[in-house]
Amino acid sequence: MRIDVNGAELYVETFGDPDDPPMLLIGVTVLTWPDELCKALTGRYVVRYDLRDAGRSTFADPEAPQYDLRDLATDAAELLTSLNLGPAHVAGLGVGGFIAQLLALDHSDQVASLTLVSTRPVAPGPVDPDLPDHDPDVMGKLFGRPQPDWTDRDAVVDYMTEGAKLLAGSRGFDEADVRATAGRIFDRAEPTPKAQAASHLGIMFAAIDCAPRWRERLREIAVPTLVVHGDEDPFFPHGNAVALAEEIPGASLLTLRGVGQGLPRVTWPTVTDALLRHTS
Repeated sequence: MRIDVNGAELYVETFGDPDDPPMLLIGVTVLTWPDELCKALTGRYVVRYDLRDAGRSTFADPEAPQYDLRDLATDAAELLTSLNLGPAHVAGLGVGGFIAQLLALDHSDQVASLTLVSTRPVAPGPVDPDLPDHDPDVMGKLFGRPQPDWTDRDAVVDYMTEGAKLLAGSRGFDEADVRATAGRIFDRAEPTPKAQAASHLGIMFAAIDCAPRWRERLREIAVPTLVVHGDEDPFFPHGNAVALAEEIPGASLLTLRGVGQGLPRVTWPTVTDALLRHTS
């Protein structure tokens, strides 16, 4: 379904019984959070959606977005209000974790608990001196590759699969899953290079205004918080998770051994159990 919020139309999918406690999952597209993982969150009413300029939501120009990071947090808050869900358990993965942190800070009445997966406490750009930055060798390989023809499905799937392998960690790469997800992301996005790149890479985050900083406000977060992070993440290295867990009052840290960026299939039993316990 599509829902109008904050001047944009967001594509939304749900799983489970609307009478169960709501859980909002934030990524770049709905497929950031795998179907099987969503279905395994039994006893929760799971909501996931495409950000602006990604998937099937409002698409304008991800290279020159007319919104900022605070608008994306307001989108999430207004989405919960539109669905009449009240305070929800909120989980953000990767750059979706930026939105989740701001949702908990600026729209605290909408958040019952917070889960931050594979993310960090500062926005894109130069990292704070005490935080580990992207692994330079992996980033060189990841961004030094020629980009594919974004209108060629096979080329895009190959490109995304190669990139996922670089970020996966020693036990996090499942080629079949990665290829299937990349193909579905391609099929859902508009058939233009900008739309495809935005849906696969979240390129809008390189252009949107993320100021002001929010790391200094993390101690204002007053809801139960779980930080989930792979110890082999080369994109947002594990030290970022340690900082989040230390700076958010009462937060707990779940470290996924041998895992890089994201939530590969090998982690689903552990992560599902942790999410259900955290939101009980």
